[in-house]
Amino acid sequence: MAEKDSVGVALLRDGFERIREGVAAVVDGLSPEELSWRVDSDANPVGWLVWHLSRQQDAQVADLSDLESPWKAEWSGRLGLEYKRGASGYGMSSKEVGQFGVSDGSLLVGYHDATHELTMSWLDSVTDDDWERVVDPNWDPPVTMAVRVMSVLEDSAKHLGQAEYVRGILLRRRR
Repeated sequence: MAEKDSVGVALLRDGFERIREGVAAVVDGLSPEELSWRVDSDANPVGWLVWHLSRQQDAQVADLSDLESPWKAEWSGRLGLEYKRGASGYGMSSKEVGQFGVSDGSLLVGYHDATHELTMSWLDSVTDDDWERVVDPNWDPPVTMAVRVMSVLEDSAKHLGQAEYVRGILLRRRR
């Protein structure tokens, strides 16, 4: 077995930890109505953005590893969303996004925490040799595990930033 890339893995762990901390902060103190509030009829609400960033991370890390998806194992039922079990947010219509609703923001944080644990467990198992493994040959160049995990982190960071922006608008509306 190859030695682990401790610097690369440490950076990824730090990046995903920052996402976890940001998720808890962006949801903190928002009511269920605020988590579902949309800037306009086609915009994504804070809660949906948090669910989607967690769901895409969960789905892709579960696919890269031999670990079970928290969404499929437990959270698709616990969150009570009216989405199909395989839904991740990709390709959803504005109407489908508008159906988002959770009874408590702590459920979103709990789901993200479970996803974060999946990610950290997976990162513990990755070795130097794993990073160059092709995980999607349908692109030119083919997508390696390293490229995929960076895409997951980037997507999470972008959606967290969007959620933080919408939260800021919400907090200004409270005044």
